[in-house]
Amino acid sequence: MFYTGIGSRETPQEIVKVMVAVGEKMGELGWTLRSGGANGADLAFELGCDKVGGKKEIYLPWRGFNGSRSPLFLEGKDCERAEEVASRFHPKWDVLSAGAKKMHTRNVFQVLGLGLNIPSKVVVCYTKGGTGQGGTGQAIRVAKAYKVPIIDMGAYEDVEEAIRDIKRFL
Repeated sequence: MFYTGIGSRETPQEIVKVMVAVGEKMGELGWTLRSGGANGADLAFELGCDKVGGKKEIYLPWRGFNGSRSPLFLEGKDCERAEEVASRFHPKWDVLSAGAKKMHTRNVFQVLGLGLNIPSKVVVCYTKGGTGQGGTGQAIRVAKAYKVPIIDMGAYEDVEEAIRDIKRFL
């Protein structure tokens, strides 16, 4: 089973700690993490996953992004299909730079997987105030369209409430 663990680069430290713990627990339970190698939330989930030797798919906008050695960077035929999907969900696609388009395209893979045909079972993320902004917002829009449940820790009054919802999902 796959889950998407993503969020803001400015994720608060108390949420980062929860993300590391979620990455560990999901890894122990045999879930495969899908993330994007960015600072903050992405690396927190990956750190937790790595602590327990969990499985992961880290999708990068280009080779070596943020020092990652993941072999899953945008290249080839599936990337064209993912870019087409990304363009449908971004409200201002035509004004984005080539680099920004790659960042938003990689978010499609984070939710739908390498073949774009196996959606994650859940997206666990953080956006400030639960507003769904930034690149995480792109992944949230894709997830909603594919009916993937979303647990945005930024939407909760306190972190304990978010933790309870994650446990309920599991």
